[in-house]
Amino acid sequence: MSQRATRLLHLLDELRRRRKPVSGAQLAERLGVSLRTVYRDIDALRGQGADIAGDPGIGYQLRAGFLLPPMMFSAEELEALVLGARWVASHADPELATAAGNALERMTGVLPEALRLQVETSGLFAPQWHGADPEPWLPTLRRAIRAGNAVRIHYRDAEGRASERVIWPFAMAFLAEIRLLAAWCEMRGDFRHFRADRMVSLEDTGQRYPEQRHRLLRRWNQECLQRGPR
Repeated sequence: MSQRATRLLHLLDELRRRRKPVSGAQLAERLGVSLRTVYRDIDALRGQGADIAGDPGIGYQLRAGFLLPPMMFSAEELEALVLGARWVASHADPELATAAGNALERMTGVLPEALRLQVETSGLFAPQWHGADPEPWLPTLRRAIRAGNAVRIHYRDAEGRASERVIWPFAMAFLAEIRLLAAWCEMRGDFRHFRADRMVSLEDTGQRYPEQRHRLLRRWNQECLQRGPR
């Protein structure tokens, strides 16, 4: 995401959190930008359809519901989104859990009042998980998957045998008690699955692996169908 797009998103978040008009000077201070930048960004958001009331010297207020006018959610869709976000917040690593909470809060903030109330009073919850703590390098691994970077791992298999290898991670499953990683292993020249709790250490090499992630996923799916996961 570009610096400007990130700034506009943060400005939307600031406006969304306010129930009363907020001055341009307050927004500039919160966002660490000039007052002129705030005015320019508000004009840009209005140009993209944001319903922002107010003017300089009066203050600004974001009217709810502007982001989703053509796309309302059914009751089942809302429940699925709420439950999914709460499950991630309960089961994932702290960084991803925080992101899930922020995403749910952002979605709730732009819904019309009736739908917002439906989310805020939802009776579907994901219980707090008290299994093993998530591995501390999970955010590094998720970013490597997103970027398509190779990672170097120290790994112990089920028999306790240690190995060091470079792998190309492209998918990770969050199961009830473990995280399972799918990757291409340079040492084996084949697809392999690795349990996150058996990794002693993990380091992002910062180097893109030579194959596109979606191609690895497609090949992996095809091979899993032919021979079953290994």
